[in-house]
This record gives sequence, C-alpha cells and structure tokens, in this order.
Amino acid sequence: MHTTWPLGKIPKEFQRPEPNQIRELGYNWNTPHEIVEMFEHEISNYAGSKYAVAVDCDTNAIFLCLQYIREYKKTIKVPKHTYISVPNIIVTAGYRKIKLVEKEWEGLYQLEPLNIWDSAGRFTKGMYIGGDNFQTLSFQIKKRLPIGRGGMILTDDKEAYDWLVKARYDGRDLNKPQTEDDIETFGYHMYMTPEDAARGLILFNQLNTEHEDTHSWESYKDLSLNKLFTIK
Repeated sequence: MHTTWPLGKIPKEFQRPEPNQIRELGYNWNTPHEIVEMFEHEISNYAGSKYAVAVDCDTNAIFLCLQYIREYKKTIKVPKHTYISVPNIIVTAGYRKIKLVEKEWEGLYQLEPLNIWDSAGRFTKGMYIGGDNFQTLSFQIKKRLPIGRGGMILTDDKEAYDWLVKARYDGRDLNKPQTEDDIETFGYHMYMTPEDAARGLILFNQLNTEHEDTHSWESYKDLSLNKLFTIK
C-alpha cells in the first residue's frame, strides 16, 4: 500500500480544512465517515424524514432510487422543462420508456408513476413529503446549500435505507471493517466525501430555517425539442 505523498495521505498543509473546522461548531468525530453521518442526521431532522442518505450529486441520488425500485417496464413521465440529466439518468438506469410531459412545477416534481420526487429546487424546513416516497436533494453551487457538488435521498423506509447506504459506496458497510470478500451487495461509487459533508455542515449552520424554492419549470428549456428525447 502506498502511504507517502503523492501516492498516499497528503501533507497537513494541503488537506481541506472543513473536517477540523466543524469541531469548532460542536461536531466531534473519530472517523471520517462519521462526518457524513452527522450531516445526514442534521438534514433528516431538518427535512422531517426518518433517514437521509448522502451521495455525490442529485442525479446519482435519482439513479440509486431507480435501481432500488427496479420497475424497468414502466413508462416514466417527467416534465419536459427540467434539467437534462434527469431523463439521461433514467435511461442509464435501464428504463427505456420515457415520456416528457407538460407540467408546471415549483421546487420539486414526481417521476411518475414511481414514488421518486426530484426536489433539487427545494430546501426548507419540513420539506419531506412523507409516505413511502423517495425525495432527492441537490447541493450544487446554485442551490440553497451550495456545497458545490452533492445530493441526498430522504426516506422513511428502513429497508430502502439499509440498501441505499451500501449501494452508494460499492456495497460496503462503513460501520464495520470489510475486505472485498465480505461485500454481499452490488454497489456504485457515489459516496459523498467527508470533506464535502463537513462543508455542508458549515454552510447549514449559516442558513435560515425557511426558504423559497430556487427552481421551477420556468428555469429550464423544453427538452422535447431535442431529438435525443423523442423516445416513445
């Protein structure tokens, strides 16, 4: 194993400062993945969900939800005025039937008929819609919590949560030591880094409680005009 710079741990002066900065805010941690768990805990409490799963972006949050549900034969309806990564990731996840529909939305919308809600444009206290729904968040630079890159899945489903926390990080269970031979769940490399989670905690502590939506259908061009999305 390489342990010396530049193939191993970088010198302290080059490390990102956020993990140590959050100690000044009262967040104490022993291992880096505890920082991610603390960030998840803060957001789930704020949003009103039982669980939260931090990932590297909202698009991949949607992907993981699609992979958990696995309703590949269904036609997925999304607004024709949305960001292009949404229909892209639906196809990437193995869903070949997409329909772009006329829908005026603000803050969030459903990937009908699935119980997945893209909530990239909403971040406010009590925002989780509840029920058996999966609600995905974005922490992109233009959003209320502008980490720069990052996303999250809100859910009340414990079984789904247990799958998602492993699937986002190559099938690994970060609460216990594991080798590749111990991994039993197929997964993806979509984990939020502890440094980004720490930045999220710092920014979160600077925010007000209530916020208006940042995005709506009027924020995006009509994707149905693009030949890529003439899928029947």
